[in-house]
Amino acid sequence: MQSESRSSNVPPICIRTLRLKVKPESYPWLNAAAIEVNQVWNFANEVSGRAARPFAGRPKWLSAYDLDKLTAGACQYFDHIGSDTIQRVNAEFATRRTQFKRIRLRWRINKGPRRSLGWVPFKAVQLRRRGKTLRFSGKSIRVFEKELLEDKTWKSGSFSQDSVGDWWLCLPVAHEPQVSVAPQEAVGLDLGLKDTVATSDGERLEAGHFYRRIEKRIAQAQRRGHKRQAKRLHRTAARRRKDALHKFSRRIINTYRTVFIGDVSSLRLVKTPMAKSVLDAGWGMLKAQLQYKGEYAGRNVLIVKERNTTRTCSNCWALTGPTGLDMQQRTDGGGMNTGTARAK
Repeated sequence: MQSESRSSNVPPICIRTLRLKVKPESYPWLNAAAIEVNQVWNFANEVSGRAARPFAGRPKWLSAYDLDKLTAGACQYFDHIGSDTIQRVNAEFATRRTQFKRIRLRWRINKGPRRSLGWVPFKAVQLRRRGKTLRFSGKSIRVFEKELLEDKTWKSGSFSQDSVGDWWLCLPVAHEPQVSVAPQEAVGLDLGLKDTVATSDGERLEAGHFYRRIEKRIAQAQRRGHKRQAKRLHRTAARRRKDALHKFSRRIINTYRTVFIGDVSSLRLVKTPMAKSVLDAGWGMLKAQLQYKGEYAGRNVLIVKERNTTRTCSNCWALTGPTGLDMQQRTDGGGMNTGTARAK
């Protein structure tokens, strides 16, 4: 009966990733394990590049299965990771290599200013509960908010390090979608810089300028050579931005059944003089939050094209609207059009 009441576009199970902070006592062990993971990644990168461009013979695109055969028995040379972690590294490398269609990927560096952030993947069977701790590769690891893992079944995840040096446990967990009835039908969202989002119902999310407000403090810390303080300030700005977008996206998903949002490309606009403001707005993060929250709640989140929306007639759809510089000066949000709000 429960499955029949769900709408047809809602999947039976949704995957959410829990991000739990690891307690500092496990940092040295995870740092050492990350170095071994980097060695496996660089080995896969080297042999895959040689196989794709051999000195003689036919080239071959190595798969994760091929890399597993080449690294068989390598776990005896490592003190922290096992064969399951090596296979997860090979699978991730093969997936990213196919995704980006490159013969070689970036090398993972252990030391120096260009050091790669720590990353230790694992299979679901490797991480087990052991009392108040988690057991991984013979090491007991404690995390904050461990009560979130009660009665949860997780999939393959990873330990990930942020720029400050803190470690986090990332666990994909299955959840049943919680479908609810939205009080209103549809809304259009228009992205901008003066206001991060403007809705067709008149609601606005003012630009927080999370990075701009502490930009001088970051510059002062960098000039004094306080790299860790600068990284903490960057993380503070990112958390404030994420919190504001989370609250706004949750309010939109709880209110409307269908959400239209423009296809403004952040990747293109970061190459313009507006780069800092575009990155500070977090458009890509907002789209991602609306999509996965909408899927979890049974909503329709649609990305629509904004091209010619200010010129298109709302009745006959003919391109009879104004063009040129005068039209751009009259649009709302300092050059960002409001045509997305009419998409519904």
